[in-house]
Amino acid sequence: MRQSVLLAILIQTAASVQAADWKPVEGKIMTRWAAQVSPQNVWPEYPRPQMVRKDWQNLNGLWDYAITSRSESVPSQYDGQILVPFAIESALSGVGKTVGPENILWYRRTFSLPQSWAGRRVLLHFGAVDWEATVWVNGKQIGSHRGGYDPFVFDITDALRQGSSQELLVRVWDPTDAQWQPRGKQVRRPEGIWYTSVTGIWQTAWLEPVSTEYIESIKITPDVDNSQVQVKVQLGGVNVQDQKYRLSVDALEGEKPIASASGTSMDGPIILTIPNSRLWSPDDPWLYNLRVCLLRENDAVDRVDSYFGLRKIEIKKDSAAVNRLFLNNRPLFQYGPLDQGWWPDGLYTPPTDEAMRYDLEILKKIGMNMLRKHVKVEPDRLYYWCDKLGLLVWQDMPSGDAYIAPGSPDIRRSQPSAQNFDRELKAMIDAFYNHPSIVMWVPFNEGWGQFDTARVTGWVKEYDPSRLVNNASGWQDRNVGDVMDIHKYPGPGMPPLEESRAVVLGEFGGLGLPLTGHTWQDEKNWGYRSFKDQQTLTEAYLDLMNNLYPLITRGLSAAVYTQTTDVEIEVNGLLTYDRAVFKMEEGKLKAAHEKLYLPTTGRETP
Repeated sequence: MRQSVLLAILIQTAASVQAADWKPVEGKIMTRWAAQVSPQNVWPEYPRPQMVRKDWQNLNGLWDYAITSRSESVPSQYDGQILVPFAIESALSGVGKTVGPENILWYRRTFSLPQSWAGRRVLLHFGAVDWEATVWVNGKQIGSHRGGYDPFVFDITDALRQGSSQELLVRVWDPTDAQWQPRGKQVRRPEGIWYTSVTGIWQTAWLEPVSTEYIESIKITPDVDNSQVQVKVQLGGVNVQDQKYRLSVDALEGEKPIASASGTSMDGPIILTIPNSRLWSPDDPWLYNLRVCLLRENDAVDRVDSYFGLRKIEIKKDSAAVNRLFLNNRPLFQYGPLDQGWWPDGLYTPPTDEAMRYDLEILKKIGMNMLRKHVKVEPDRLYYWCDKLGLLVWQDMPSGDAYIAPGSPDIRRSQPSAQNFDRELKAMIDAFYNHPSIVMWVPFNEGWGQFDTARVTGWVKEYDPSRLVNNASGWQDRNVGDVMDIHKYPGPGMPPLEESRAVVLGEFGGLGLPLTGHTWQDEKNWGYRSFKDQQTLTEAYLDLMNNLYPLITRGLSAAVYTQTTDVEIEVNGLLTYDRAVFKMEEGKLKAAHEKLYLPTTGRETP
């Protein structure tokens, strides 16, 4: 007993010493939430809000790291420690180094499992690792994954050993812009609208125990017109033809059950009819709770808790025979920012969940009802907050491969590039399908990696008919999908009306204002148009709004302003990059935005 107590004290002391050695890399601006980050309290929130189990273990914190050449094997010694889940290039990682496509980034840590997990399967989850990850547990290779934006999981049970300490090793290779894989705005030489590379683990790593038979995934599809929700369940470790297993699904208002149904995974989706259904919208983001249980001869062997919103998105003609975006059978003008999701201290990773939520709360506060998530996919919790707060999301597929100029034909990708794009696109849709806030998929932006547009757009529409598809935001429209989308800076503007598609303004604005003490660099910051103070910037923005109102009357269905925050040397944000200053007068913006949602018939125009 004494030896075990002494060992625990030594481990705790060593961890405290290691934590004391960690600090953010100096030299860059930081958000106020960076001060809350520590190795003992880094992203402690449950990472998968739509499929919750009670038991789990967070692996965020300090890991050993090493950078080696691609030709080297497992390192014999490590370069230091890195704070997961922050990319190695970021300040909050405590490292601030570039890896490059010629090198490998290694991670190593040990972990122990609670005794209460004995006899259960153990799953190892990664929220996202950019780009190619190979995982070993106790020297046994568990598996590999390619894709910088989608979550993945391995069953590590058979690699676990007796005793309290298990070793986890992760090998990461990230070619950034040296290869064709989706990478968004990451480049090896940042400039202009292109930003610092992001390599390695950048979302929460975690463990969870499950029974031998368990719920692997759930797929939730709302049916507003019939006041129903369809729930399709994928099982693990179960012979689906085994009649001993059944599923029980309950919809709840808070903790009160309001609808129940049961079935098997072979029956197709389980359908719940919701009495007196309340619909989800930006004005009323009402969410129902959902409970899914796996039963074996009436005994529960697994349970997950989730939620859903009843909402419907479609293109329909309004009373003037103009195609509009309809939410829940009513036309709704959609307006919000181009949201890049970058942070000066964490790059791809917000310093805290509170920080991430703050961006969204600001948008709601000034009267926006939408955001376009730009060539980046976020942690699951961002979409959870959009669901909770009531923000519609247009979700871009991260761009990659070669870019084309306006007026050029689609590129021709190599077979590996095309297959990888299709796989990562499907993984993105699968991972975030259940979020009611997501109403549109955007496969391509401005010709960035654009290929096989008609095929890709048609596949997305067929794979997820519950949402709209924007074939290409800006530049390279191929006359497919649900919307015609143009970019116009500073704008605003709109394309001609169409018979079968709605017309939208996918980007405009870009009004810039660098504020001393809040910029990524002291000089040579960049904006589409620059202003000298907050008053003139506000006036210019309100002029854009005045020019936008009559376009709505003429048939414009949505508009996206560039952008939520400054990003690196771009100073086009509503907020500074450190989120310390809102650059315009909030009250005036809110009043201007409220006019965007007035009925199109009878609207007064300047």
